[in-house]
This record gives sequence, structure tokens and C-alpha cells, in this order.
Amino acid sequence: MIKILGRADSINVRKILWVCDELNLGYQREDWGRGFQSPKQAEFLARNPNATIPVLIDDDFVLWQSNSILRYLANAYVGEKLYPTDPRKRALIDQWIDWQGIELNNSWVYALMHFIRHSPEHQDSQKIAQSVESWNAMMLILEQQLAKTQAYIIGAEFSLADIVIGLSVQRWYLTPFDKPDCPNIKAYYELLSRRAAFMRWGNNGQN
Repeated sequence: MIKILGRADSINVRKILWVCDELNLGYQREDWGRGFQSPKQAEFLARNPNATIPVLIDDDFVLWQSNSILRYLANAYVGEKLYPTDPRKRALIDQWIDWQGIELNNSWVYALMHFIRHSPEHQDSQKIAQSVESWNAMMLILEQQLAKTQAYIIGAEFSLADIVIGLSVQRWYLTPFDKPDCPNIKAYYELLSRRAAFMRWGNNGQN
């Protein structure tokens, strides 16, 4: 039985829960992280020295980093439909997964901490504006890509890239600031919302 350590309202944990649903994988989940058991406990640190969620336990195999877990599950549990073995298709999926994890994710940190987490350390108006501007700029890159595909991130087929990007689109929509008009992102969000797993873990009001 697969075990997932992490609270279910974490965006990175929801990636894993979503892919498990897509692959029809059974799992057990334990609450760790903000508001629950602290990942700084020795028991957790023995599995992930970074003290971050999620952590995957699959029999005697332990893995951390959410995007690595996504790839592992697709590789280990017949997930070629989400992560094709063709090297070019896989490279494009990896490109967008890594783009989300680096460029897009880094753009929203300050704005998210201000608007959603209400962090007292994130109240600088100039830095808030810079983060919002950077976040919107990243989303315009996504808008251009979706204008080309007119479907999912790399084309007509749903893939692992859509799990990480789909949750990011939801986060963008739920964070209260002015956004550019992005009709292709809107259509993409509506397309994802036809998937039961996205309605459970993505379009569910959690940021």
C-alpha cells in the first residue's frame, strides 16, 4: 500500500492525490505539515531531511519532492498515458513541470504570502506589486502556449504537466488581485474541470 505523508490542502500533496486518482491507485494518507504533526520531528526527518511535504512511502521505498513523486508513480504504475516513454513528448512534459516549479512558483511567493497567508513579513507594497506583475507575466506565457495547443499543455492529451499547471491556474484565480484577460487559460480550466480528479483535488476552493 502506498502511503502519503502530508496534509490534503497542500498544493504539492494535492498533486500526488490527483495523480493517484488518475492512475486508480489506492493509498493511505497521514496529516503532516501546518496545523498537524510537525515535519521537524525526528520520525519525519529520517524520511525527508528537508522537513517538507509530501513524502511517499511505497513498501520500503521512500521519496520526497512532489514532482519526482509524480514521475515515479507514472513510471512505476503503468502511467504511460500521463508520461509517455517517447523522449520528445516526455521532454516537453518535463519542460513544463520544471517551468512551473522554478519560474512560475517563484513568481507568486511574495504575493501569495501577502494575500493568502497574511504574513506580517510580506507587507512591502513594492514587492507585492513586483510579485503580482511577475506572476501575471508567467501566466501570459501559459496563455500563449494554450493558444497554440487549444487543449492541454503539450497538446491534445492530458499529461503530468497538466496536474502541476492545473493546480497553479487554480491558485492564480483564487488569489485576489487584478489579472489580464486570458481566454485560453479560462478554456483550459473549464477543460480540466471535466475531470473528476481535478474537481476533487483542483477546482475545490483550496489555494
